[in-house]
Order: sequence, then structure tokens, then C-alpha cells
Amino acid sequence: MVFINQLQLNYTHDMEKAMRGSHGVGYALYSQKHEVRMKVEKKRQEDYIKSKQMVADFERKIHS
Repeated sequence: MVFINQLQLNYTHDMEKAMRGSHGVGYALYSQKHEVRMKVEKKRQEDYIKSKQMVADFERKIHS
């Protein structure tokens, strides 16, 4: 058997808990399934954009 898409990841129990809590999957599945990685990374990107927007809105309110 050849695993082309599998990532070699080092992770802690706390990281596993956070991944399951945030995305509903563990690192084992994340490392094995490209589709799962893409879904997780898309959500992370969306969350990042939202947080940047919130910071910008907050800063604009402070300085007005």
C-alpha cells in the first residue's frame, strides 16, 4: 500500500482536542484525507479573514 497524500505530523493531545473541537476531525484523518485537509484549511482561512475584519472594525471604532 502506498500513501501519497498522508502527512507526517507530530501533534500533542491538546492539539488533537483542539482540532476535534474546532473542525470535528482528528489529526489522523486530517493527515490521510486530502479532502478533509482542504475543508479544514478553507474554514481556517475564512476564520482568519473574519478575525482580521473584526480587528479592523474594532480599531476603526476606537479611533473615531
